Parts: sequence; structure tokens; C-alpha cells
Amino acid sequence: MKKLTFLFLSLVFLGYGQKAPDFQNEVRAIQKKYESLWDSSKETIVFTGSSSIRMWKNLESMFPDHQIINSGFGGSQSSDLFRYYNELILQYNPKKVFIYEGDNDIAAKKKTKDIIGTTREIIQKIKERNSATQVVIIAAKPSIARWNLKRKYIRLNRAFQKLCEEDNALMFANVWDAMMDGKQVKKDIFIGDGLHMNSKGYDLWFSVIQPYMN
Repeated sequence: MKKLTFLFLSLVFLGYGQKAPDFQNEVRAIQKKYESLWDSSKETIVFTGSSSIRMWKNLESMFPDHQIINSGFGGSQSSDLFRYYNELILQYNPKKVFIYEGDNDIAAKKKTKDIIGTTREIIQKIKERNSATQVVIIAAKPSIARWNLKRKYIRLNRAFQKLCEEDNALMFANVWDAMMDGKQVKKDIFIGDGLHMNSKGYDLWFSVIQPYMN
């Protein structure tokens, strides 16, 4: 019995121990990538968050007049970004930060109030470093794969918008509406998994985000 208990606990701790190193490795890879690409003498805009940011492959070329850091890391939740805010955001002393989190949080059954609370903490850390840094919260997107959670995403986006209305340095980029066709999500803007976007989806994001770049 003791052996079985020990084995069970070992597997539990092993499971917990695997997640952080995975993100840690990805974060280190991002840092290594930008060691040679980032010019600290130029103004920087950071895009960070989960895989919808990470998979935006032509992000930098879409905004050629700006120095862009894409520090998105796949599968992340707001709590993960808070854990690595220094490595993924503050390290680059950004003029502006675009954050996309909440998508995976809702899928993981986290409550809106908890997501907003963590987002506030991230913003606070950014402001502590430089109060002039502008923060743009990108709305949680609709998707085919998570359409059953649409009400929760709508509730989260309302909370994001309310949060941004509290401070002139916070802005809300509403990609949700751009990705909708009436009351249904557009079907031709996703890759096969129905969750991540194809080039058409990112073109829509560009149209929403571009006005916030200057």
C-alpha cells in the first residue's frame, strides 16, 4: 500500500513539475531569439500572451515601421504570463504592450474575476517599471472549437473593456466583433483545429490592432 501511495504521489508531482519547465524552456528560447534581434536604442512594442500571438508569424512584417517583440508562448494562461512578466515584457522596456490572455483561462474553467485580478497584477508590474507604458488588452476571440464557451468569453470581454475604461493608458482591442458574421463566428478564418487562425484571421486582427499602434 505504501509503495502504491508513493508511486501515486510521485506521478502527481511529476505532472506538476513538467509544466513549468516547458514554459521555462519556451521563455528562454524567446529570450535567446531576441538577443541578437532586439535593438535597445529603439522604441519597442511587445506582443505577448498565448498561442494566438505566438502563431502570428508575420506580425513583425505587418508593422514594419515598429520594432516588435513577439513573446507569445503557446498554451499559456494569465497566471503564466504573470510568472514570466519580467522575461517576456519588462526586459524589453516597451513603449506599448499588447496582451492576449484569457482564452485558455476560460477553457480551463477559471473565473472571470480571477482572470481580471491577474491581468491587473500584470498591468501593475508594467506601470511600476514605466508609468508611461501603454497597455492594450486584446479581446478573447471567438472560435469554432470553443463556441460552447461563448457566453463566458463575452462576459470576460465586457470585464476587460470595463477594466480599460478605468485608465486612459489602457485600451481594449475588440477582435471579437471583427471575427463574427452576424451571430456566428466566421468559419473561414481558422486552421483545421477550429481554434487557431489562418492568414485571413490575422488579417482581421491587423485591421483591429493597427489603429492602436501609433
